[in-house]
Amino acid sequence: MALYDDIKALCQGAKEASLKIGLATEEERNSLLIIIAEKIKANYEEIIESNKLDLQKAKENGIADAMLDRLMLNKDRIYAIADAIVEVSKLPDPLKKCEISTRPNGLVIEKHAVPLGVVAMIYEARPNVTPDAATLSLKSGNASVLRGGKEAINSNKCIVKIIGDALTECGYDRRTVSLIEDTTRESANILMGMRGYIDVLIPRGGKGLIKNVVENSTVPVIETGAGNCHLYVDKSADIQMALKVALNAKCQRPSVCNAIETILVHKDVANEFLPKFYEMTRKFSLEFRGCADTCLILGGITPATDDDFNTEYDDYIVSVKVVNDVYEAVSHIRKYSTGHSESIITRDEENATYFTRAIDSCALYVNASTRFTDGGEFGLGAEIGISTQKLHARGPMGLEALTTHKYIIKGEGQIR
Repeated sequence: MALYDDIKALCQGAKEASLKIGLATEEERNSLLIIIAEKIKANYEEIIESNKLDLQKAKENGIADAMLDRLMLNKDRIYAIADAIVEVSKLPDPLKKCEISTRPNGLVIEKHAVPLGVVAMIYEARPNVTPDAATLSLKSGNASVLRGGKEAINSNKCIVKIIGDALTECGYDRRTVSLIEDTTRESANILMGMRGYIDVLIPRGGKGLIKNVVENSTVPVIETGAGNCHLYVDKSADIQMALKVALNAKCQRPSVCNAIETILVHKDVANEFLPKFYEMTRKFSLEFRGCADTCLILGGITPATDDDFNTEYDDYIVSVKVVNDVYEAVSHIRKYSTGHSESIITRDEENATYFTRAIDSCALYVNASTRFTDGGEFGLGAEIGISTQKLHARGPMGLEALTTHKYIIKGEGQIR
């Protein structure tokens, strides 16, 4: 019961602390963010030392190089985190949105944007999620309870301590941003049951984590996407464009959720595209897992299983399938996609239209890389995740997704 009591106390504290940050003015919240950014830069060496402990442990546990890259913080990355916080401070205030209407009986109805209250997140290896989640929550007037993964626990503790120091300096309760330091599955399960203290829970990580939270949480959940993303090379594709886009979408940063995991290639261009793409990726040691036709074309690669097509690798591994037409490509994507991001490379407008209308993922690209699916690239500013569900928020979740609304009705004694 000790762990349950500890987490309940954290959530109660966040609920209490949420009042003051929710009442803070735009100027006060922005000033707080600037101070957090300054403190993160000033303490970058402390963050790096904490991160080294995480990296060492991860290496001992045999974590893949691509995942180590997600975990690693250096001075440049820490300064980039701080600069991103400053950029968040410059974004329009999401709480200024207000719609006003007057009813025939004279009632004035105001619809105001308001904070969600307490935002909780359960996430995995990337320590940059910690300052992202904390500062986006603060900008939108929310408190936050964060439960990161064991891989980044030392980095997360250090970053939250620095944010807590900034909160104290600015006159806020340190509990406005809280970190659950226990990284066992039990702590995640306890957090899922904190209905009444937590207003929304956002899981961010692999398919297993997200599935567990969606199926077991009593707290309302915003489902963010595991990224089993696809690229389809149509028979009319500009092959040079397809090669460039595929290389970027798979190899530029394979550990992120908007990197592609499967390439589908029309049979008419497979003999041209696949050997060229294979050669381009040798410098990354990209591992291919292919259908029977792909194995015949490339030779010496691993045959793909159904599990391969259903896997988000987050690594230098790609599944490949040769298809007969756009309809087979769409059918494959509809079967295996997690609803995140898909792309078609084509010069056929009819095929592009069918692709974008028939697939129900939150981001669909025509002749562009899936790597653009994030808030900054969409012009939405920093994001807390990519929502693959349809209610409340969908796609890159910026500040507006961390707000809801309430009605204020003003009258002069009207009765019904």
